Amino acid sequence: MSKKVIITAAITGGIHTPSMSPYLPVTIEEIIEDAVKAYEAGAAVVHIHARVPETGKPTPDLDIMHKIVSGIKQRCNVVVCITTGGALGMTLEERIAPVTKFQPELASCNAGSINFVLAPAAEKLTNPKFDWEIPYLEFTRDFVFTNTYKGMEYYINTMNEYGTRPEFEVYDVGMINNVAYFLQKGIVKKPIYIQFVMGILGGIPATVENLAFMVKTAKELLGNDINWSCCAAGRFQFPLTATALAMGGNARVGLEDNLYLRPGVLAKSSAEQVTQIIEIAERLGFSAATPDEARKILGLKGMDKVAF
Repeated sequence: MSKKVIITAAITGGIHTPSMSPYLPVTIEEIIEDAVKAYEAGAAVVHIHARVPETGKPTPDLDIMHKIVSGIKQRCNVVVCITTGGALGMTLEERIAPVTKFQPELASCNAGSINFVLAPAAEKLTNPKFDWEIPYLEFTRDFVFTNTYKGMEYYINTMNEYGTRPEFEVYDVGMINNVAYFLQKGIVKKPIYIQFVMGILGGIPATVENLAFMVKTAKELLGNDINWSCCAAGRFQFPLTATALAMGGNARVGLEDNLYLRPGVLAKSSAEQVTQIIEIAERLGFSAATPDEARKILGLKGMDKVAF
């Protein structure tokens, strides 16, 4: 039998703005539809952020998030991974609120603090659709994406309380030390799931050498039995996710990370990117895990135990 790989689709995120692509899903219905199509294309997991439907601005609004995740659940069996990164500038309580309210199977758990800089993208927006877009991007010149040890411990303990598996977002190699510290304290429970996030300005550059180094370091500090995946920003998405698959890992694609299918060609949906990465996986001799297979691999509690 071929090895099963977990394909995640990150649907909309909090990085890109509506003026960057007409295909970026921003309304509740668009986000649900994009997630369902990604599932139908072969994604086992969808990573979910919420946006204000009228303007596309990222939002922590729990009512909007509930409509999105419950709408997805009503239509398919995909694993829903809810963000605790949310939107820029959110408080600790706002970021963890989706876990306490919705008790998802999987949630992002950012593994350290970084300068998370989106400002260069503002220079390319000459005629934005909404007046919030350029200030939102330029704000990041003076922004630190804060994930202190106190905050991380709070996130992990809260996820443990609600049976939610943390997906540790690792933006640089030092963050692996942070996860190892909490593993040694007995707070992090196995199986451990790491998402290596590469190519963010402020984080580790998206190179094959850096991915290999992070995987090696993670296995040394956390154990060879870790589950790991890779996502990469923009044009680095497919080279790095293909490399991750070849190295024995899993892959995340989707419009949160990259708006293009190939150079100069906008992706019309996250599903198009899912189809492309699965084609690559199959040529490498792998096959995409179903949601239930992903649940078994990651030790998830099951869709029947969520609160949405």
